[in-house]
Amino acid sequence: MPESCLHFAQPFWLLTLFLLPMVWLWLHYSRPLKRQGLESRYADAKLLPYLTGEVRGSQRRSSRVLTAWMLTWALFSIAMAGPRWDYERISAFQPAAELVILLDISASMNISDVRPSRLARAKQEIQDLLRLNPGIRMGLIAFATVAHVVAPVTEDMETLERVLPSLSTELVRLPGSRLGNALEKAGLLLGDDSKISRHILLITDGDFDEPKLLEKVDELAAKNIHLHILAVGTEVGGLVPERFVYTAGGRTPVSRLNIPQLKKLADHGKGLFQVADYHQKDVQKILDLVIAEADQQQMQEMPTRVWNERFYLPLIPAIFLIMYLFGRGNRFARKSS
Repeated sequence: MPESCLHFAQPFWLLTLFLLPMVWLWLHYSRPLKRQGLESRYADAKLLPYLTGEVRGSQRRSSRVLTAWMLTWALFSIAMAGPRWDYERISAFQPAAELVILLDISASMNISDVRPSRLARAKQEIQDLLRLNPGIRMGLIAFATVAHVVAPVTEDMETLERVLPSLSTELVRLPGSRLGNALEKAGLLLGDDSKISRHILLITDGDFDEPKLLEKVDELAAKNIHLHILAVGTEVGGLVPERFVYTAGGRTPVSRLNIPQLKKLADHGKGLFQVADYHQKDVQKILDLVIAEADQQQMQEMPTRVWNERFYLPLIPAIFLIMYLFGRGNRFARKSS
């Protein structure tokens, strides 16, 4: 049978139709027993209806009412079963892309050259990214001297958003910032699936000086893993808060946004470099680029169909039958009065 032929969404409701013949049989066979009493021994069979008060007109009316109720029951049962017989095929797809966010939580991210601080602004960018996400799977890594996987690659954006407030520079035990360790862990999270478009988004002020960093980015690019950079801060910079780092002369160091270094990293990572403007446009550009790289893969193993439900068709005559039955009761009440 073709799949577009009549079938039911909830066929177990059709089992209630078996109650109809049972009720009809019970009424049919119980009626003569109800009529026959001691009076049947003395009265003629033709006169019994008049003797008991049952006339043929009332029998016919009760038969019509019973038929109407049974038909109404049948129509409601069919409607509850959900008849349908045609559908529209919808192309089901999801963006075949994964994105790992690297969030710098080193001491320099506490600088307030952008208000209220670089780290607060970085979190705002991530919140915008999660809110605008069209279905990309995301992971989150926080790093300073050591990188920590905050959340693996997942589709649960609510979990990522819940952990954001807990990320702060207070979690950092040692001074400095090591990006290489974070890149390695991001590569492990993204795996080796070449069918998926894989991306890394680095949100940082660029205040790190690490040897062989470009080589690590080149290794990721060779695996077709793109590195995008969202720079937070200003080139004027600001003083690092009085924690961790001091120079030999006792002066607090100044941290400035290192745009040339970050641009070079993005170029080697075949990704996009942007200075955060703290609006949705910057993260939207990154999402658009990720989606453009992603193959919109059809999920052949899970075809999606939207059935045209026809449950309302049996309801239309059922409503008229209900109006007839209750309208008949009102007429009977008016006649009795």
